[in-house]
Amino acid sequence: MTQLPDPGHHDPGYHEGKAKLLVRLRRIEGQVRGLQRMIERDDYCIDVLTQVSASTRALQSVAVVLLEDHLRHCVIEGSAAAPDHAEQLVTEATRAIERLVRS
Repeated sequence: MTQLPDPGHHDPGYHEGKAKLLVRLRRIEGQVRGLQRMIERDDYCIDVLTQVSASTRALQSVAVVLLEDHLRHCVIEGSAAAPDHAEQLVTEATRAIERLVRS
């Protein structure tokens, strides 16, 4: 993944919400550990799939937060700071959205 120069900015777009993101990711980590326990206990397939779906939605929620932060911080501010890179920044964001939609 290429990272375009971001003149004047060194923190990622999610920097201010980093603590909240880490809390959410730790919760998801706990969900995944719960899934491992369910498999170890031979839990009913549908129950496991329900938890897989919940974990997937939780990760997608984190992805949306990261994407919004990226658009606000990196694309908007980056385009203002380096207008010649605006097209590249939009293309990069579009590719990230495509990957999220496919997952």
